[in-house]
Amino acid sequence: MELIPDLPEPIARECLLRSSYKQFPLIASVSKLWRREITLPDFLRHRKASGHSQELVVLSQARIKPVSEPGSAKNIPTPLYRISVLEPESGLWTELPPVPGKSNGLPLFCRLASVGTDLVVIGGLEPATWRTSDEVFIFSFLTSTWRNGTSMPGGPRSFFACASDSERSVFVAGGHDEDKNALTSALAYDVAEDSWALLPDMGRERDECAAIFHAGKFHVIGGYATVEQGQFSKTAEAFDVTTQRWEPETKDFLSAAGMTTWPPVCATRQNGDLYACCRRDLMVMSGDTWRKAGDVPADVCNVSYVAVRRCGKLVVIGSARYGEPSVVYNWDKSDCRWEKQETCEKYEGHVQAGCFLEI
Repeated sequence: MELIPDLPEPIARECLLRSSYKQFPLIASVSKLWRREITLPDFLRHRKASGHSQELVVLSQARIKPVSEPGSAKNIPTPLYRISVLEPESGLWTELPPVPGKSNGLPLFCRLASVGTDLVVIGGLEPATWRTSDEVFIFSFLTSTWRNGTSMPGGPRSFFACASDSERSVFVAGGHDEDKNALTSALAYDVAEDSWALLPDMGRERDECAAIFHAGKFHVIGGYATVEQGQFSKTAEAFDVTTQRWEPETKDFLSAAGMTTWPPVCATRQNGDLYACCRRDLMVMSGDTWRKAGDVPADVCNVSYVAVRRCGKLVVIGSARYGEPSVVYNWDKSDCRWEKQETCEKYEGHVQAGCFLEI
């Protein structure tokens, strides 16, 4: 059976490769053949190789909506978090359909990760009760639908590190339990199998830690032990996916770059440079050496999210200070220049988490 009647298969496939990701749900509904074609790993690889893939920055972003409390004459702004999507190439913003059953918005401080064409939302705190959530929700950009994943095991866990290999698995480590005890435990979630696996413990407790996935390793950065309570460590440790072991702790992981404030906001591509924003400094690590790449603009120095794009480009999102509108800048490695991106008021809310997709 032909992909498109009366068209040679290479040309028909080229038509599908050039489609916008927003058209994928419609394409998937046209025929089983088209649905199968766009879900093949080779299709996505060819789409990227041919330059037709689209980069997306996906954010847990506040929508401010006045809500009246019973017995109060005042309207009290209550932040409700939703999923917003930025296409950095075009500057277009959209909003995903709400998670079913979450009329109060996303769980606060939930984590976002991307695996293939799926967005994974994990954990957080329920907005109405502040109860710790272990729920997992998955949004398919191919069908524009949500589905429930298997809940995160191991008891309540908040403020944990989270990163994905972008292909199959999401990794979780650290955070704290309901008694505010910092955790050493780590987990891996296989999105295709909808199953969790327990990983070996880290070498130390890490509450409010950060994470990136780079060169086949899950890196967990900073955090603090129970007895330290907010005194962030400058160390990091990495879990090697191949050996299934944690490597020895790296001392002074970021203080070696001259950073004095903590925690930083880090980002990387699979095998590219590692970037970190800390106050006004944009730092880059090539090999084992940190260097300053530039100054972060003053109106985005309170950085909430960083993404590394193709060809050494960055997207940096933040504000001048907490409570100020979020702004977006693009930075190009080739000329080290910052370009501010226009943002409508609807998408100026506070950003709590984010992830990057290339579809």
